[in-house]
Amino acid sequence: MASQEHLEKMQLRQNYRNLWHADLMSTIQADAPYCCFAFWCSPCASYLLRKRALYNDMSRYVCCAGYMPCSGRCGESRCPEFCLCTEVVLCFGNSVASTRFLLQDEFNIQTTQCDNCIIGFMFCLQQIACIFSIVAMIVGSEELQEASQLLSCLADMVYCTVCACMQTQHKIEMDKRDGMFGPQVMAVPPVQQMSRLDQPYPPTVGYPPPQQAYVQPYGYPPPQPQGYPAAGYPPSGYPPPGYQR
Repeated sequence: MASQEHLEKMQLRQNYRNLWHADLMSTIQADAPYCCFAFWCSPCASYLLRKRALYNDMSRYVCCAGYMPCSGRCGESRCPEFCLCTEVVLCFGNSVASTRFLLQDEFNIQTTQCDNCIIGFMFCLQQIACIFSIVAMIVGSEELQEASQLLSCLADMVYCTVCACMQTQHKIEMDKRDGMFGPQVMAVPPVQQMSRLDQPYPPTVGYPPPQQAYVQPYGYPPPQPQGYPAAGYPPSGYPPPGYQR
């Protein structure tokens, strides 16, 4: 049941839509100092990354992040720091992969085809080196022994390099999570004046303010125009305008 659940999770990760902030090919360029640190001090980097992935809350720690059958059965609750140290030293590959799965499931990050090819090449090279070592041991040929040793050395170098790039990729992703790249500000295009429905027409920018229209109070006579006599002109006793004797 546990293996079936893990298989379903692996299939579900193929449908994730988010991408890593930096792929495996660009991690050295993105953070070369940390990549060197992860190459020469791989267990230390794995320990720090797992603790950071748990938001520095070791009470949440489970062996291999809960992705292995032994998870939750190693007494992690009593001494999580010691269990994590044991994991990164004895099961270094699983510790890197578990941190990767933890981040992918948290942020819905898929693995790109390029990353899959690099990881697959690493595994295939290790398998080929193992087969060559077995064949050389059975045959007993010195040439095959030397070839198997060279191939094993190459496989180990590729393994250490890919793991260092993966850990740098995890570190960059958590830098993005913790806001170390600054706020993600999106440029807003300028709004066209004619497309705004809430802007009064005609536009007021660059124009004098319109004069307010006079509102006739209720119950009052309308005002008289200036320059004209008021109602009741002329006074009584005077002839109207235009009268001739």
